[in-house]
Amino acid sequence: MNAMLARHLPDIAELCKRYGVSHLELFGSATGANFHPEHSDFAFLVELDPAASGSRARRWTELADALESLLGRPVDLVNPRYIRNRYFLQAVNDSRAVVYDRQNAEAAG
Repeated sequence: MNAMLARHLPDIAELCKRYGVSHLELFGSATGANFHPEHSDFAFLVELDPAASGSRARRWTELADALESLLGRPVDLVNPRYIRNRYFLQAVNDSRAVVYDRQNAEAAG
């Protein structure tokens, strides 16, 4: 996992709880050697819990803002259910890494 991201895992877990995230995965350059801390962004696959309180749109944008503030880098959020381009999907699948999973967090906590 990306070292810059790894040191923020507890804070990311708290953000996920606050914004009703059920599953969060990192993908793209941040999962490998091509990540450049001064130029690269963080790309995440995000699944929001539809039963969580608050507007999904608001939770989505506030999560993006909070992650950018925490990580000090631009953040892209992608809902995996809406990926239609098979080449993009293959690239995502080749690099994805779980960052937060609510079911595992609840079992551990």
